[in-house]
Amino acid sequence: MASCFAMFRAFFILLILSDSVVQIFGLGIGINYGQIANNLPSPSRVAVLLSSINITRVKLYDADPNVLQAFSNSNVDFIISVVNGNLLNMTNPQAAQAWIQEHVQSHLPQTQITCIIVGNEVLGGSDTQINSYLLPAMQSIYNALVNMGLEQQVMVTTAHSLQILATSSPPSTGSFKPDLAQYIQPILNFHSQINSPFLINAYPYFAYKGDPTQISLDYVLFQPNQGTIDPNTNLYYDNMLYAQVDAVYSAIKAMGHTDIEVRISETGWPSLGDSDEPGATPENAGLYNGNLLRRIQERQGTPAKPSVPINIYVFALFNENLKPGPTSERNYGLFYPSGVPVYNIGVQGYLPELMSSASRTNALSIFGILIIITARLFCAVLERL
Repeated sequence: MASCFAMFRAFFILLILSDSVVQIFGLGIGINYGQIANNLPSPSRVAVLLSSINITRVKLYDADPNVLQAFSNSNVDFIISVVNGNLLNMTNPQAAQAWIQEHVQSHLPQTQITCIIVGNEVLGGSDTQINSYLLPAMQSIYNALVNMGLEQQVMVTTAHSLQILATSSPPSTGSFKPDLAQYIQPILNFHSQINSPFLINAYPYFAYKGDPTQISLDYVLFQPNQGTIDPNTNLYYDNMLYAQVDAVYSAIKAMGHTDIEVRISETGWPSLGDSDEPGATPENAGLYNGNLLRRIQERQGTPAKPSVPINIYVFALFNENLKPGPTSERNYGLFYPSGVPVYNIGVQGYLPELMSSASRTNALSIFGILIIITARLFCAVLERL
């Protein structure tokens, strides 16, 4: 009886553990974890949710220590951010050194931090005063990493909106706005020097929203469509996102660089919008992200860079109920704060319920008793055979 009981217990534990690590849907994407909301689950519960859907790359819009600690000893790679309001301070080498010590070094190696985004959509924004702070802040952050021997482990970059482009169609004519060239050229030189990627926040939805009668919905949703051919390169584009990425490659090439990879730090589609926001529906959001996911799994590149698989962080993990602006801004999430998917793209995650310590203890005790009873019944049946 004792040996039978031990065998059953080992089998049962193995069954539980194997079930916990089986990933029913490997996403292969990164996710933007925004927190402009007052109803989000705790970071520790989010860690379970992301593990359940096999997401191992997360981008934060700050360096929230509660999140970084919650993901300690996980297999998640983090991108953390220096917020725009802190750029001037980060131009000071001592301040940058202190920031790295507090927000990076203190979490390593338990939490994997692999990239720092210094500012988000700084160039082309309304606050032009901070344009001149961007590169010096990036350089100070990088130099602080060098001083600590972390520059090979943690990349430094910044994220741009597509508002920095003067032209984007056809993709081969992509160019940056002339008034931003004085900032972008030295930033590109810096990327080339330290071998870090150029990040863009690319939203085909914005283009469709701005001109729904002229832009094909199928073209922006990766659905079957006639596509378009770039007359200068004869490259065929069947979706807008790839055209946007290649337009950025063209703009970078026009400034003398072919050695910088373009990655997508944000893209997504809203599931709800105002009356003047056409196309913002759960069905379209599901098509956009679902079709995008399939292309990521196929390791597709763009027509101009077919050998470079697209590298994407989807926006966003949750709907964020406190974001300002139109209704769409609060409805980009893959999940409601409850952990329920907003729409179906084949992803069913698990968000653990909140439970008091006493309830958790009682539940574990009852569970343990059930295991013992089941084991004894199982062994008794075996002995009679």
